[in-house]
Amino acid sequence: MSTQDNGAVKDLTVGEPARLILYFTLPLLAGNIFQQLFGFVDTLIVGRFLGVEALAAVGCTGPMMFLMLGFVNGMTSGFSICTGQSFGAKDFDGVRKSAAICVALSFAASIVLTIVGVMFCRELLIAMNTPEEILDGAYSFIAIIYGGAVMFVFQMMLTNLIRALGDSKMPTVIQATTLVINILLEPVAIIGLGLGIPGSAGATIVALTIGNILCLVYIKKRVNFLHVRREDFSFDKEFLLEHLRIGLPMGFQSSIIAIGAVVLQIALNGLGSVAVASFAAAHRVDGIAVMPMMSFGVAMAAYTAQNFGAKKFGRIVDGVKKCILMSCSFSVLVAAFNIYCGDMIIELFVGAEEVSVIEYGRLFLIVTGLSYWALALLFIFRFTLQGLGQSFVPTLAGITELVMRIAAAIFLVDKLGFLGACLAAPMAWIGGLIPLAIAFVRTAKKQLGIRN
Repeated sequence: MSTQDNGAVKDLTVGEPARLILYFTLPLLAGNIFQQLFGFVDTLIVGRFLGVEALAAVGCTGPMMFLMLGFVNGMTSGFSICTGQSFGAKDFDGVRKSAAICVALSFAASIVLTIVGVMFCRELLIAMNTPEEILDGAYSFIAIIYGGAVMFVFQMMLTNLIRALGDSKMPTVIQATTLVINILLEPVAIIGLGLGIPGSAGATIVALTIGNILCLVYIKKRVNFLHVRREDFSFDKEFLLEHLRIGLPMGFQSSIIAIGAVVLQIALNGLGSVAVASFAAAHRVDGIAVMPMMSFGVAMAAYTAQNFGAKKFGRIVDGVKKCILMSCSFSVLVAAFNIYCGDMIIELFVGAEEVSVIEYGRLFLIVTGLSYWALALLFIFRFTLQGLGQSFVPTLAGITELVMRIAAAIFLVDKLGFLGACLAAPMAWIGGLIPLAIAFVRTAKKQLGIRN
């Protein structure tokens, strides 16, 4: 079966590495931005239509969403690495069997996440020291999000499978369409139907459902490699365990980082609603700003997986070097934009009259922007190692990030206030980067056979 007959799937084992990585990254970047815009739009519409208190209510659920979505994205990305390795090795039966495993494991994960999330989300909000005046609003939002976890899981699973085959364009188109639907539905639900904060969450779930249908239609019509047959669900035990060996650590790694964000949110909640609202708005802006660096990292996972499957080890190291140059260049540009224009973006969420919220938010964007270079390197080394099938060091780096965020929450927020919360992310990035960089250098010399 030819790759030319399967939509926009792309063989990343041939061609100039920098060009391949860049062309794969740009649609991926757009898709990741659209994905982040879901949270951005939620926060923006709620803040403008329902006020600062409602903004704080939705904003304080951010770490809880990160806890779920980080696990799901990490897990499904890990599963799809096996798909990409099979594709790179031209094992197309393995590609279908991998896709079948991804579907089965993702469905099981969505059931667990829904049950656990809905049952315990209010208790977690209370444990996070959520201010009483925003507790009910926060619960009404996050309970619906967790209730619709299956839609998040399957969107990430389907788009990661498509990207594993080298197609980063169509997932972007689907995510853009889903976002537009969400933007249209939210004001109708919040204002037209008078549903308030729950309407925002419900509109997001409906939009994701439509996006999943579009993914399935595209796979059915254009991606024959992912046409799973009944016999593909007869899992080979070793192949199933390989998916779990890569996917679960990647999912837990993201969850470990998210736990640090939850602990930080607890400390932040103690600073009051203004600080919570400021952090929420600035974090949405930051979430979009870091997408270039994250997208280059994700591109390296697909690029590395395919080339590792094809045993083209020299191309992996060459790709890493060129990706570092591109991603770090983007990090400087994005940081400059946030530093000089961040206050104007924060103003969009709350209006010019909320001076304290804007100033706090600007401080956050300056502090994090100055450390984007470290995040760029962290993503490249992490996803490259994961593309090679390694899980221990990326998980260790995640634990390091957790420790750093907790340290900031315990020691810095109390002494430095909001500035201490701003320092948590840079500390985590630099702390996580160190073991990843060391592991990549060792891997390049030993596993990949590169001496210079």
